[in-house]
Amino acid sequence: MAQQLRAQRPPQGPSLSAPRTLMAGAMATVFVSRAPANARVAISRPNDPPEAAIVASPLGQVPALSLPAPGGVGSFEWRLLGEADGRPVILLRQPLATTEPAATLAAPARVARGNPLPVRGIGPNGDRDRVVLVRPDAPPEAQGPNFFPAENVESTLEAPAEPGTYELRYVMDAPLTGPRVLARREVVVE
Repeated sequence: MAQQLRAQRPPQGPSLSAPRTLMAGAMATVFVSRAPANARVAISRPNDPPEAAIVASPLGQVPALSLPAPGGVGSFEWRLLGEADGRPVILLRQPLATTEPAATLAAPARVARGNPLPVRGIGPNGDRDRVVLVRPDAPPEAQGPNFFPAENVESTLEAPAEPGTYELRYVMDAPLTGPRVLARREVVVE
């Protein structure tokens, strides 16, 4: 009889479902049900107060949303946040461990200037990650022919008009770390 009563009760309170392990900088989808109005999903350090978040997004009317994991390796937590007396409160927590980010690149070693350069870049595929062709001494945030691997892991870039040695890079741009080069491949423009 007790089992029948438990089975007939509707679930109480919100629920949160998200990955527990994720490559640093990768995107993850979080599913939430029965969330209160004005709820937010956040990623924070376990000991941070409710108002501190590395990444946060309002849930709105959707039951799922995607957030980028922090770019650093470590222990974090997913949080479902609500409000009480105008202040954020933690309604639910779930651990999140991020692992070392890695990326791979594929492209021809040589290309004629101004010609198409077929490229493949696979990595965390965060929403701000990019594969870019720049000079080898350029900083991680340098601009050049590029594409976003979160949209498609393959693309064709136009080789620069100036001949020389260039570097194809996978640049992760994640919360906590900002732009960080994960993979490099030399490309000679002739």
